[in-house]
Amino acid sequence: MMMEQKIRAQAEAAKAASYMLASLRTDVRDTALHAMADALQSNADAILRENAADMEDAAAAGMRASYLDRLRLDARRISEMAEGLRLTAALPDPLGKEDYSVRRPNGLEIRRMRVPLGVVGMIYEARPNVTADAIGLCLKSGNAVLLRGGADALRSNTAIAATLSRAAYDAGIPAGAIQLLAMKDRAAVDVMTHLTGLLDVVIPRGGAGLIRRIVESSSVPVIETGAGVCHIYVDRAADLDMAYRIVRNAKVSRPSVCNAAETLLVHDAVAADFLPQMAAVLRADGVELRGCPAVRSILPDVLLAAEEDWAEEYGDLILAVRIVQNADAAIDHINRYNTGHSEAIVTNDILTAHDFQQRVDASTVYVNASTRFTDGFEFGFGAEIGISTQKLHVRGPMGLEALTSTKYLVYGEGQVREAAPSASCG
Repeated sequence: MMMEQKIRAQAEAAKAASYMLASLRTDVRDTALHAMADALQSNADAILRENAADMEDAAAAGMRASYLDRLRLDARRISEMAEGLRLTAALPDPLGKEDYSVRRPNGLEIRRMRVPLGVVGMIYEARPNVTADAIGLCLKSGNAVLLRGGADALRSNTAIAATLSRAAYDAGIPAGAIQLLAMKDRAAVDVMTHLTGLLDVVIPRGGAGLIRRIVESSSVPVIETGAGVCHIYVDRAADLDMAYRIVRNAKVSRPSVCNAAETLLVHDAVAADFLPQMAAVLRADGVELRGCPAVRSILPDVLLAAEEDWAEEYGDLILAVRIVQNADAAIDHINRYNTGHSEAIVTNDILTAHDFQQRVDASTVYVNASTRFTDGFEFGFGAEIGISTQKLHVRGPMGLEALTSTKYLVYGEGQVREAAPSASCG
């Protein structure tokens, strides 16, 4: 009960701050973001000490290398976090924009403007950089934030949140707008996801298990993010040298992230020429390949892929490979197994590329580029709160506008509505 009361008190403080934050001037929010960036770099040594302690405990617990990579901070990553805050400050203010205006025949003037969601709840695993990204994007968009990071990153997250909140409050952000649940008890997540009336939305970032648990149990609206079973299809009209570079980048550059490729589909007309060299390139980087029987007829030493491999988000140096008869078969495979994240085709056939982009059901569909670009920073959003894989409210990398809603402002001159028979709520 004490834990529940503590979490509720933090949520109430965030809610109270959100009302003041919603009307805070743009320059105050931007100045705060710059102060927060400076504070991150000034306190980098202290943050890195806390992160080193988290890393030591995680390694002792036997966490796999890809997880440790997500957890690890260094001077470069802290600089990137700070730069993300500065870039966010430089972006246009999403609040107050009017995207609809009309004067009705009765004289009413109706305008629609962007407003904050209110209080955003973030639940995430590892990746302490998410703490800074979430705080920065929420404050820029006028939202208070309640954070619950993974237990393995508790020291890192606490140090980052404390650094940023001190700088933000000193710069004029309402006290209470930044809240971190500094507790390891997993029951805290269940409490948080039932704070109806205090939290306006919950955004989970992490593995498929975490996201599924939140989506299925939360009474607060959820924006589903993160899980990425991403594919690259190498078409018969592909530039194979380009394909080697794209596949290697999408799988190897950072295999633990959600925009990394997990499955490679290859047109059978180019498979015999493409796969041996592609396999050599990937194996040089330590990638384990799992292939269908047709792949194994070309690469006999590849492990046989099981059915579950096609739907697996490995988050590691493992790649499932399948040979397909044509682009239609590739599209069918992708739409059956993907998670709505990011998909790519390598081809010089413009009609096939267009058909692929139109028919593949995903938030982001690439032609001749790596799936690794699905990222708020790369899309020019400064940073991202997550990558939505659902279709309602937002889809794809979520920047500032994704953290806003709308409000109608109506101006009258004494108009009243005459009673009329109607079956509607109006």
